Amino acid sequence: MLEELRITGLGVIEDATLPLGRGLTVITGETGAGKTMVVTSLGLLFGGRADAGRVRADLGRAVVEGRLRLNGASGRAVQARVSDAGAEPDEDGSLLMSRTVTSEGRSRAYIGGRSVPVAVLGDVGEHVVAVHGQSDQLRLLRPAEQRAALDRFAGPEHEKLLESFQQLYARWRHVEDDLADRRRNARERNQEADLLRLGLDEITRVDPQPGEDEALREEAQRLEHVEGLRAAAQLAHQVLAGGPDAATDDVPDAVSMLGMARNTLEGQAGVDRSLGDLAGRLAEAAALVGDAAVELSSYLDSLDADPARLQAVYERRAMLKSLTRKYAEDVDGVIAWADRARARLAELDTSDELLEELDRERQRLAGEVAELAGALSAARRAAATRFSDEVTTELAGLAMPHARVEVVVAPKSAGRSEPTLTVAGAETGVGPDGADEVELRLHAHPGAPALPLQRGASGGELSRVMLAIEVVFAGVGGPPTLVFDEVDAGVGGRAAVEIGRRLARLAREHQVLVVTHLPQVAAFADRHLVVAKDTGGAVTTSGVRQVEDTERARELARMLAGLPDSDLGIAHAEELLAVAAREKRG
Repeated sequence: MLEELRITGLGVIEDATLPLGRGLTVITGETGAGKTMVVTSLGLLFGGRADAGRVRADLGRAVVEGRLRLNGASGRAVQARVSDAGAEPDEDGSLLMSRTVTSEGRSRAYIGGRSVPVAVLGDVGEHVVAVHGQSDQLRLLRPAEQRAALDRFAGPEHEKLLESFQQLYARWRHVEDDLADRRRNARERNQEADLLRLGLDEITRVDPQPGEDEALREEAQRLEHVEGLRAAAQLAHQVLAGGPDAATDDVPDAVSMLGMARNTLEGQAGVDRSLGDLAGRLAEAAALVGDAAVELSSYLDSLDADPARLQAVYERRAMLKSLTRKYAEDVDGVIAWADRARARLAELDTSDELLEELDRERQRLAGEVAELAGALSAARRAAATRFSDEVTTELAGLAMPHARVEVVVAPKSAGRSEPTLTVAGAETGVGPDGADEVELRLHAHPGAPALPLQRGASGGELSRVMLAIEVVFAGVGGPPTLVFDEVDAGVGGRAAVEIGRRLARLAREHQVLVVTHLPQVAAFADRHLVVAKDTGGAVTTSGVRQVEDTERARELARMLAGLPDSDLGIAHAEELLAVAAREKRG
């Protein structure tokens, strides 16, 4: 739930703070005062497209900040998403979000004081807010959106069925495309496979081992310099442990000298204990020197001037070099190339056996897709009946007692871009969302034909149909915050009162924000905000204030008759407020 919204430098709004909360909040004001900027700011805050043309030139930057209270399933989903982005809510559980847009069009997004991609704001918005305006009415007129709306209404079990269908459909299309590609490009595939086999045969004959080129390089270097290595090791061994002949027996070695020093110090350790400690350290040094001497002796034994072995190493390195010139920079790369080549060969297989196997798999998956598409169609038809009944019931309460909304679920016509399957005994096109075309139709009155919404509904009727659909959607979940931007356009009289009643009912379970020009709707608000315009010189600015009691009655009087100071207008407004209060209590 949004607790607060602050707007700076956006359109005519220089700096305004909107206190928000639970229930129904209405936003009213004179035409051109900037009411729509409130909805625009919400769009920016939740990842919408930034329009530099809406940034106030005198400020050079627009800033929208919002404080979001996290609770429920949507709150947990939001917290998980912002944590992935490296941000965290405040200690009180609220989440501070902000979006800045400069006059040059540069945009930055922040959550919890941390810079994040704008897409993260959009992900948060999907969980917490749904904005409905005139553009959303146009969106719902598209067949794909109508099908998506029906799927959403049908509930979580239906959505699981749809997800299963989409996964199965993707597998079927993959096998279908794979089989067609293997048949269509058999010659090119065979040519590529022949080249890969030649390379694999060459690599298999050499049989390179991981790291072998580096190991052979080191061995060749050792064999090439064996005499120098032997001389160095012999001299080091003689210095450490003495030589093997009598001529060097009188020359003291490092091990012997360390032993003498240790014995000398140990003789005086009774007088000064620090010399005993030093004697112990000399014993450790003698042990390390002795170990080094033993390892040098083993090293000398392993040195062997073997010209035959050196020649074999040269030949093996030449074989490996021939591979690295063709396939990769080193032996490990050659081995990786061979692994990729084997995998690619499996993809290039055009043998009759594989093609027959793929064809059987294609047919099996096609049958399963058709069966699941039939189940999906049946579920949609069942949901369509419920959806039609519930929306029609709501329309009766919105001063359209004789209107009826019909949801038509018809088989999809086969197109060039979609395959055809036999679904429920009939040939029909099948796409990623099933085998159905969904269309909302309106019976405006008894005897009238059922027409698509865009043809059968006037502006005011379309607004009421949209609101009825949203009321029905609210009963099956959805985001906790709903925003309506003048969806009551073209409506008045009794229908306006019914819209206010429906919005108030929505506000029992949701946070509802409504931008409206109808006093009948504004009277049902739990919180009433007024956007007021102030023109000083050449600069026009707007601010937002909350009105209560007398001020609220004056605002409703202005909306009713344009006369905020008229006693008769204020009396009418107070009567409207009293009626709305009784309706809400009832």
